[in-house]
Amino acid sequence: MNFDAHLPRATPIQPKAVPGRFRDIAPLIIGFLLLIATAAATANLVAEQDANRAELRRSVRIRDAIFTLYSGLQDAESGQRGFLLSGDETYLKLYEEAGARTPGRLSTIAEAVARNPGMSAIIARLSRAAEAKLGEMRETVALRRTGQVEAALARMRSGEGKHLMDEIRSLFGEAQADNYRRLISRQEQAGEAARQVQLAVAAAVVLIVLLGAYVVIDASRRHQRTLRAHAALQEANASLIEAAATRDMLEDRLRQSQKMEALGQLTGGLAHDFNNMLAIVIGNLSLLKRRLERGERAVERYAEQALKAADRAATLTHRLLAFARKQPLAPEAIACNRLIAAMSDLLRRSLGESIRIETVAAPDLWTTKADANQLENAILNLAVNARDAMPKGGRLVIETDNVHLDETYAARNPGVPAGPYVLVALTDSGGGMPPDVAAKAFDPFFTTKPVGQGTGLGLSQVYGFVRQSGGHVAIYSEPGRGTTVRLYLPRHLGDAAEMARVTPTMLPEGSAREVILVVEDEDGVRDLAVAALRDLRYTVIHAEGAKDALQKLDTHPEIALLFTDVVMPEVNGRELAQAVHERRPDLPVLFTTGYTRNAIVHNGLVDADVQLLAKPYTLEQLALKVRQAMVREAA
Repeated sequence: MNFDAHLPRATPIQPKAVPGRFRDIAPLIIGFLLLIATAAATANLVAEQDANRAELRRSVRIRDAIFTLYSGLQDAESGQRGFLLSGDETYLKLYEEAGARTPGRLSTIAEAVARNPGMSAIIARLSRAAEAKLGEMRETVALRRTGQVEAALARMRSGEGKHLMDEIRSLFGEAQADNYRRLISRQEQAGEAARQVQLAVAAAVVLIVLLGAYVVIDASRRHQRTLRAHAALQEANASLIEAAATRDMLEDRLRQSQKMEALGQLTGGLAHDFNNMLAIVIGNLSLLKRRLERGERAVERYAEQALKAADRAATLTHRLLAFARKQPLAPEAIACNRLIAAMSDLLRRSLGESIRIETVAAPDLWTTKADANQLENAILNLAVNARDAMPKGGRLVIETDNVHLDETYAARNPGVPAGPYVLVALTDSGGGMPPDVAAKAFDPFFTTKPVGQGTGLGLSQVYGFVRQSGGHVAIYSEPGRGTTVRLYLPRHLGDAAEMARVTPTMLPEGSAREVILVVEDEDGVRDLAVAALRDLRYTVIHAEGAKDALQKLDTHPEIALLFTDVVMPEVNGRELAQAVHERRPDLPVLFTTGYTRNAIVHNGLVDADVQLLAKPYTLEQLALKVRQAMVREAA
């Protein structure tokens, strides 16, 4: 069914062309580029201004250093003259301090003006003159200290010291003048840089204001476009909601149609199979009655045919419950290798000599927990299906292994938890199936066999049993390459139970001393159970409900077993058993039911303390279960 034909069409919103988008943002890009350029220029101007300021500070330091040098030499000369004239050593303090500091001051000044060739030349001459002056003063001081006063005064009056000091004074003036010129130049450069910085900052502020105005205008324009687009989207969304509602309605109709079709297929399959089986039962029983009325005794075959048909009907019911995952299971720890080995004779008889059976058993196979009878039935079902797929004979491989389904596999198969599993795989060499057929293999009443050769419930029963046991089933098939069915059963951390299967050689019977209370609300079923138990030589008391059963239990303390249906009006079988155990805690209870949800079965598993006989049952099954319940309680 094409849903799209019924849906309204929404007009798509076309995106604007790329050149139009670029035109929208081009002014903003240009403005930001200009702002970046202005910021970079401002940064350069600020750096230049910082350099000018540093140079100003350096020029001031040079000026102060030259002045300090000149003052120190003057102080030294004054101390020298005072000592020469008076001979007082205290005058030499200034002379000695100046003499000690002058070389360092000269070195500092020379380093400061090293990048200025003109100033470096002046400082070099100043250094030579200062050293000569210091030398002249040292000689006069030395003469005066040795007592040669006249010689020292004569040296001072010779004019040599005055000449050197005049030269120092002249060089000091040149240095100060040159430094002053540079200081003025740096101040002018710093002022110009400051003006340029101010202009750049002003330009940046104007540009930021313009950009802000553009952004506001552009944002307003974009907001208007967004409002228009939002309105268009709301209109489109309303159309989509309407389309989705229409689609949902059509999908619901389709699902309902498919559900009714599946239900019709299921009902049709059930009606067909049950009508066939009932026809056999009714027809044979009618013939049996007619022959008995005539006094004939050779009627065994009619009874056998009716029983076979009834047994097939019971099997069909069990398979439906298995597919629906509603059958009660009695799980136990199983060693699959041992179970398959014990089935070897049964499989060979069922498959015939034309099928070669090969078993590949994994060493150290993990234990799993499942209903052993149902697992045997599942393996037998798959083996029979494999046999039917190989009409001319072939090979069937039964394989076991320890596997771990990872998260990736679990994600591809919803409902399958990741973790460790015990694998039981059956592979045949038959013709295989195309993908569309393999996809329906587990559907109920789906079969590729000719009419009358299969119910279409075999694989669905296997599927329901494995999923109810917490496992997973996968089928792999290709035309011409055979089919593999894999059963993944959850790993069980524990030892496997013994696989003993005791088949009684004769029907176990009771005695008249053993009294059984039968509780069944369906008259026909109750009468049949009472007759069957009495035929097995038991004494039987019966009741049609819980109230009547409790009264008879109180008046018949000799009752040795409670045999009760589970599903009954007002009080179910489990509630009746609890009330009985309050009176007789040691009284064994055997439940029987055709279908139950949660009275004695939880999550598909029979409660551990429950003995259950599923309906319909044969006389042999009834005899065995009653005997087991009594013997178990006695033990």
